[in-house]
Amino acid sequence: MMFGGWENGLLIFFRTVSQILTAAVAITAFSLFLFTLSLNLRDRVVRTFLLILICVVIVFSAEAIGSAAADPWQTQFWLRFHWVGIILLPPVYLHFSDALLATTGRPSRWRRIWAVRASYLISSLFLISLVVGIFTGEVVLQKQPAPHLAPTALTEIFTGYYLLIMVLAWVIFVRAYRRTVTSTSQRRMRYLVVGALAPAFGSFPYLLFSSSFAANHPLFFWVLAAIINFLLGGLIVGMSYSVSFFGVSWPDRVIKGRLFKWIMRGPVTASFTLAVMTIVRRTGVLFGINYSALVPIFVVLTILMLEYLITLLSPIWERFLFYGKDREEITLLQRAQERLLTRNDLQQYLEMVLAAICDRLQAPGAYLVTLNGSGLELSVEVGKVELGRDRPLEHALEIVHGAETRPKLFIWGEDYLAPIFSEEDHQSELIGLLGISKMAEENLDSEQEQDLNVLIARIEKVLQDRIIQEEAFRTLEVLAPEMSYIQEARAAGRYNGRRLLEKTLPSSSEDLTQWVKDALTHYWGGPKLAQSPLLDLKIVKNIVEQHEGNYSQALRSILRSAIEKVKPEGERRFTGDWILYNILDMKFLEGRKVRDVAMRLAMSEADLYRKQRIAIDEVARTILEMESQAGERVEERR
Repeated sequence: MMFGGWENGLLIFFRTVSQILTAAVAITAFSLFLFTLSLNLRDRVVRTFLLILICVVIVFSAEAIGSAAADPWQTQFWLRFHWVGIILLPPVYLHFSDALLATTGRPSRWRRIWAVRASYLISSLFLISLVVGIFTGEVVLQKQPAPHLAPTALTEIFTGYYLLIMVLAWVIFVRAYRRTVTSTSQRRMRYLVVGALAPAFGSFPYLLFSSSFAANHPLFFWVLAAIINFLLGGLIVGMSYSVSFFGVSWPDRVIKGRLFKWIMRGPVTASFTLAVMTIVRRTGVLFGINYSALVPIFVVLTILMLEYLITLLSPIWERFLFYGKDREEITLLQRAQERLLTRNDLQQYLEMVLAAICDRLQAPGAYLVTLNGSGLELSVEVGKVELGRDRPLEHALEIVHGAETRPKLFIWGEDYLAPIFSEEDHQSELIGLLGISKMAEENLDSEQEQDLNVLIARIEKVLQDRIIQEEAFRTLEVLAPEMSYIQEARAAGRYNGRRLLEKTLPSSSEDLTQWVKDALTHYWGGPKLAQSPLLDLKIVKNIVEQHEGNYSQALRSILRSAIEKVKPEGERRFTGDWILYNILDMKFLEGRKVRDVAMRLAMSEADLYRKQRIAIDEVARTILEMESQAGERVEERR
């Protein structure tokens, strides 16, 4: 059929758009394949979805390369290779639907299992026929609108088989949808079922049976092809979005944010770059321009501009698209993360303050000593600092504690020392000592004293903030496994409500910590160990046979293992990094009195109780991790 100038221009335009979108679908499918690899590959739904994406990549990659091939043999090869993905789609779809239904609480029975196996066998036979060259006829190159393979009787048989398997898969999809209960799960299942239409019906080569109609209406064919490819890419993304929630315990906002950002940085950027490259090349050919130098320039500019826009706009779209009612809480956490005072930040800040003290007082050096569970520790030093064994800092502590009033500044050898206090609950607690070297013989004027007091106040403030922040960190460490457990339970119950009937861990971290504390208190025997709720944990039941059915002995073994996990590497020492393990071992495993432990560790009883609470929290966190890992192993065996 002959066209006018404008109709021929439209034909060229839509054919180019369709070819670009075909390549974009292949890019999108491969990008989603890589994204899906980051999900829980132990989940059957995720694994079978990867097979679907592989088929889509094969189909559309072969179609995109074949449409640009110059030699007839290359076109024929890619058209035949295109059929590999199509032949594999029916069994993969049936397998995917079976996995989806099993996830909703209907495990695979013998009929579904053998149907999946039979479909794989039949498709293997069709693949063999494709390799030997009897599955399709010869390639048709000259006939409009595009090269295609001629059909054979075997191709028609496969078409019937293709439709039969797809209908069977859809029946199972509907069954899985009906088994979902919550509105959220039903909505995602709808996305999944509708999205699954795309690979099933968008991959089939309809030119096999409609080449005559397409030859008479090529413009309609290319417009329809462009629309279908565009919808196909969007539906595959929707399908991938739904699959992303299977087998992972991430919150919804995390999954949405990661997927959206990956799509923007992957398929969208790659497809736009490919489109720009194709347009520049074909425009150069049309107007007779040498485009060789322009292509890399436009490609680089496109990538840089898109990456810049994604980086600039991603915080905005995440806040308004994915956070919903949780926007204020998540924004607060993000701000806290941005303003977090790390150890390196603290070190840099204190070095600047000490350098300012040295500069203002014209001192040769300054140092800051902090108190921890194991005693005094030199944290920061600037300039020339001399701390020898002849001047133990413990003597300086005795001076501070022995003073009737809180000293602000006193002479210690050749140095000035200023105690650093933390104000908590209207009580002062010594947290460090600021030393100024070689200043004992110098008299400070009023202005220097005023500036020194300002800088000491800054040190007190930052150390106190760091202490509060460390307590928050320890709380998060205890809460993290529990929050992970809750997210895993929420994920497990998305499509199968029976999973929520499984026995769970305590409803709060405080409960678990109290249970651990009670069990440790009666570690060598007593009702708090023999009747502990911790006896219901999977990790205890898993090893009870190793202890001749003695649950108390099994729990004692679990507690000992958790304490050993708190133990640092290397030989035992009485330093700061060993303080938690030493408290647990001496207080509970060895059964020593509080006063004896405090004296051995060189700390007050009040400080010992604070550190003991932290140590018990750490044991509780470790037990929670052990229980979660035991649950994961049970899921793997299923």
